[in-house]
Amino acid sequence: MTTSALDRLVESLAGTVAVQDDRVVVKDEERLPDRMNGLAYEAVFSDAESKAAARWLIWEIAQALGIRPASIHELYMARGEGRCGCQFTVPAINLRMMSFDAARAVFRAARKLNAGALIFEIARSEMSYTDQRPAEYASSVLAAAIKESYRGPVFIQGDHFQAAAKKYTADPAAEMKAIYALIVEAIAAGFYNIDIDTSTLVDLSKPTLEEQQRLNFELCAQFTQFIRECEPQGVTISVGGEIGEVGGKNSTPEDLHAFMRGYNQSKGDVAGISKISIQTGTSHGGVILPDGTLANVAIDFDTLKKLSAMARKEYGMGGAVQHGASTLPEAAFSKFVEADACEVHLATAFQTLVMEHEATPEPLRQEMHEWLRVNAASERKPSDTDAQFFYKARKKAIGPFKEHFWTLPQKARDAIGASLEKQFTFLFEQLAVGGTTDLVAQFVHAPEIHQPAPGGGVKVVKGESVEGLAD
Repeated sequence: MTTSALDRLVESLAGTVAVQDDRVVVKDEERLPDRMNGLAYEAVFSDAESKAAARWLIWEIAQALGIRPASIHELYMARGEGRCGCQFTVPAINLRMMSFDAARAVFRAARKLNAGALIFEIARSEMSYTDQRPAEYASSVLAAAIKESYRGPVFIQGDHFQAAAKKYTADPAAEMKAIYALIVEAIAAGFYNIDIDTSTLVDLSKPTLEEQQRLNFELCAQFTQFIRECEPQGVTISVGGEIGEVGGKNSTPEDLHAFMRGYNQSKGDVAGISKISIQTGTSHGGVILPDGTLANVAIDFDTLKKLSAMARKEYGMGGAVQHGASTLPEAAFSKFVEADACEVHLATAFQTLVMEHEATPEPLRQEMHEWLRVNAASERKPSDTDAQFFYKARKKAIGPFKEHFWTLPQKARDAIGASLEKQFTFLFEQLAVGGTTDLVAQFVHAPEIHQPAPGGGVKVVKGESVEGLAD
């Protein structure tokens, strides 16, 4: 009899788990973390049947241990109603590289500070150029939680489920269909937090704010209704909206009112958004100067504070969300708490840390640069220096070089992981999420959700062009 991929992987876990009636029983919780490295790797790089088996095992082990994908909706609603009793800003962390090792660093920092209010996320565009579909990303995060003996709800978020303006203009139905399909895929993978971004369709040429925001609020409402139809029993998925495209015009109170009036009228009686993303002066990845340094960014914290207060007091949401913040100076992060921002999105700085770390082999960096010279040449502006070009384009090399980083020598991975843990610890302290584990437990109740045992390989999702999509 041929040994199935599932049998082989259960055997590799050396008696720490057993499968009984399509459920996983944990036999040895103490020894299990030592077996997770191989299982995480199989979930990402193995053949289709083994990937499916590994992802199912990771999900079911996590369920058995009380590590459950969850929605942050109720916590944000409690905050909107003034029931939280403390001020903090939730970090939403985009892991583009070495997701298993990076997520381990997040969980180590979280355990050290007793931090429970934190989000793992990945954007529609990032799924493409980092080669991480939702099921893979969720598996890496959950495997990391098991490895680091973390317990409790795990918030996994679809960031910038964005309508590409050019694609929507050319074929609205096709772009809507693509986002609907992504929502279904993400929810199935355990993404119980989804940020809808139709702010790309705001038309500032229209004469009134309502007309400028119309496509934005109508489509956001449609996607909210669809999410409510797809969400698992016992879960109210946290949905976010966006009124100002990152890198564009700063948001105003009038923009927020125009969006929310139209959105609330359009969505019907389903539960609405729990937060609102605004623009206050940042850009994704920062602005790189010719010498390779980052330009200073002036965030309008007054606007952030004003709109966050409006979102809570007038619309019952958790508050306003800040994008594009990871490259800001260290002194800026505590100001998000002072401004009472609900959530802040952090991505590029972690990618930079990995790529520029002293433990990352120089020959690997040079190989990536040579790949970019050929494969990303069309993105280089005539005025770009090498430093500017590589900084802006190198994210495109993450997918092709993904396995190179996952399989770095253990010493290098440990060094990078330690540096990431230090950075996450600093951010969690600055954002005041230390000690939020009990608060999360008070408001978030993640149901036990099982997935059917794998009957074959993983479904291959066709890649898409991400031109024009935000990170």
